[in-house]
Parts: sequence; C-alpha cells; structure tokens
Amino acid sequence: MAMTYEETVGWLYALEKAKGMDFKLERVASAFRVLGDPQDRLRCLHVAGTNGKGSVVAYLSAVLAAAGYRVGSYTSPHLIDLTERICIGGDPIGRSEVVALVDEVRRRVGDAEIELTFFEVLTAVAFLHFERRGVDCAAIEVGLGGRLDATNLVDPMVAVITSIGMDHTGYLGESEPEVAAEKAGIIKSGRPVIVGRVGAAAARTIAAVAAARGAPLFRLGADFRVAAAGGDRCEFRGMGRRLAQLEIGLRGSHQRDNAALAVAALAAVSDSMQVSDAAIRCGLRDVRWRGRLEMVVGDPPMILDGAHNVDAMRVVVEELPHLAIRGRVHVLFAAMSDKDWPQMIEILAPHCSTAVVTEVLADRAVAAEQLGRVFHRYCRVEAIADVGQALGRIKTVAAAGDTVLVTGSLFLVGKVCEFLDAAPGSPG
Repeated sequence: MAMTYEETVGWLYALEKAKGMDFKLERVASAFRVLGDPQDRLRCLHVAGTNGKGSVVAYLSAVLAAAGYRVGSYTSPHLIDLTERICIGGDPIGRSEVVALVDEVRRRVGDAEIELTFFEVLTAVAFLHFERRGVDCAAIEVGLGGRLDATNLVDPMVAVITSIGMDHTGYLGESEPEVAAEKAGIIKSGRPVIVGRVGAAAARTIAAVAAARGAPLFRLGADFRVAAAGGDRCEFRGMGRRLAQLEIGLRGSHQRDNAALAVAALAAVSDSMQVSDAAIRCGLRDVRWRGRLEMVVGDPPMILDGAHNVDAMRVVVEELPHLAIRGRVHVLFAAMSDKDWPQMIEILAPHCSTAVVTEVLADRAVAAEQLGRVFHRYCRVEAIADVGQALGRIKTVAAAGDTVLVTGSLFLVGKVCEFLDAAPGSPG
C-alpha cells in the first residue's frame, strides 16, 4: 500500500535520524547509476559556500526564468514544507510527486542493496524530477561542503563558491584552507568557477584546485566588481558586462555580492545560455527568498533572518541600522548545538533590549535555559521552550515603536513563518 505524503516525510526523517550524514560519494554514484544517472542529462549551475549559496541559487533561478528558461532549483533546508526544496519555475514539487519518486528511489536502490541518507534520497528525487519535467537548466545548492556532497555528481556548466567560513568544522576541517578545499571539490575540469569574497589563504587553496583542473577562475573584486550606486541600487562591472542602477530584491549590502556572483556565473556560460540585460534586471529585482532579512509588517514589525553561524550573525548586526529599526530591538532566538552559538550570542546580544530564547528540533537544539545563561550577561532574557509561546511572549514584550528580530536558526524562522502564515488575515 502506498504511503501518504506525511508517512513519506516521516520515513525520510527517520532515515536522517538513523543514518545522519555519511559522506561516501562512490555509494551515491552507484545508486544514481541504478536510477539511470538523471543528473547527466541536466544543464546545471552548482553553488557551494558557507553563506549565501541559497540566495545565489534564488538569483540564478529568477534571472533565468525572466530570460524565458524553464528552471529547476534544489535548495536546503526548507522553511515550512519539504516540497520547497525542489522547485521548477518557483513552483514547489507536488506532494504526490514526492511520494511517488521517494517510493521509486527506495525500491530501485533498495533492490540493488544500496542504502542512502535523507539528503541523498532527496537529491535523487530532485534530479529525477528535473529530468522528467524537461527543465532547460537547474541551479543546484550544495548541501554541505562540496567534495563529498551528493550533488557533486553533476558536471556543471559553472561552479560558484560564495564564501568560506568556519561552519561544520567537524566535517569540513578546522582551518579556512581545509574548508576551502572541501568547497573547491565542486570545481570540474575545464568548467569556469566564480568565487566570492574569501580570505587570502582560502583564495590560494581554491586557485590551486582550479589551476590543477584547468578551470577558468573569476574572482569578485578582481575579475568583476559590484558597488553601491545610491539608495538600494548597485552597479555591476566585468565579465564583458556593465549594468548600472540594478535593483536588488533581497535586503542587505551582502546581497549585492550574492547578486554579482549570479550575474558573473551567467556571464561565464553566455555561449550556451543567453541572458539579456533586461532579464538580469528583472530577475534581480523580483527575486524572492524567505527568511533572509525578511520584513514582516505588523504590530510589532518583525525581521526574520535565518543566520545560523558566526559570519551570518555579523551580517545581521551590521544591517540592523539600515533596516528602519523602530525603537528597541527584542530578539527571539534559538540555535542548533553543532553551531558556535555562544559567539553568535556575544555578537548579537549587545544590540538587543530583551531576548526570549526557545528550542526547535529537540534532538539538535541547544536548551533554552543554556542559551539564556549567555544572553543574561547582556540583556534581559526569558527561556520558553515552546516556540509558539515564545513568539507570543516576545510580541508582548515589544512596546509600541519597537521591533522584533527572529534569528539564530533557519528552523526557528521556518516555524515562525508557519505561525505567521496561519494567523487570521495572513495572505499565507
């Protein structure tokens, strides 16, 4: 008897809990061969990096759609529903399609006695979905790292490395060059690679890998540039293009860099995919990517940002003064135990009047009481483990003229989005 969508998602999460992360690309390659190697028939743009990779995928998808292409996108994690991870033209995969494709992958790979992880099964589902729906191209976000990630079976038209930071060090290494080497694993022979602002040591590592593989290397700040051009606009120069007065649909000065990486990646593949200046302007302006400095109008107004590591939290703090913050800032915060959450709090808390700390994903979350002890050094804090109650409390704490910031985890932002979308009067 076929499983329901809820049962299918439950099976996938049970798989994640049982197997966790098991990086063995040879096993994944064997499984994909059983499935007919659907990734080999896709034109892909492959995006890795510590921060910003989801935003770059969003920009690529929006610009390519504006240019008339049928575009698939594969991202992780999702905010509210698993179907968000696999989209075509911005539309999530149907729940019935998830059920059917997961069942197919499970049966065919199981018959070959190959065991896959949660992410590997979803990656196979995404590739099969894109191939069968006849997408013109697909923007693919690396799940973790790059070299051993399940998505690294693609032979992309272009690889993008957005940033290098110290996250997932237990898997990727304890130094920037080590992390950079893992991210650079997505660089393929002869394929162009686009690199964002990275430290000198990481840049040398990436350059060495690119040189060894004969991959043309284009660096933000050297081979192409982006600069503010007054108000919320910017200018892109390089890679044979000059685009003035670009409007960027996502908030934050860091998003100029992410948009520039997407424009450079498309410039690098212009021989095979034509994208007009008009399509670039339209896509960058109209892009949508929830939970990234997202402003929610209300009383109190809220800022939702899924910053979940030290570098991302620094960006949030830097952007706060530019977000028309009213009055005091009150934060709703949660974090996963595998992050450097004490340093994240030390960066954020001095800018907050009040904190309410909570928990999402009980098996991975830092206990609210533990978070509270660090926040207590800087501001008033309450620990409320239930997210719904914590959200209600922070909204009560915020006086007229104040702002609520929700951050620390994409899982927290997703849960808050779920509550907000379900509220009376919400457009959903």
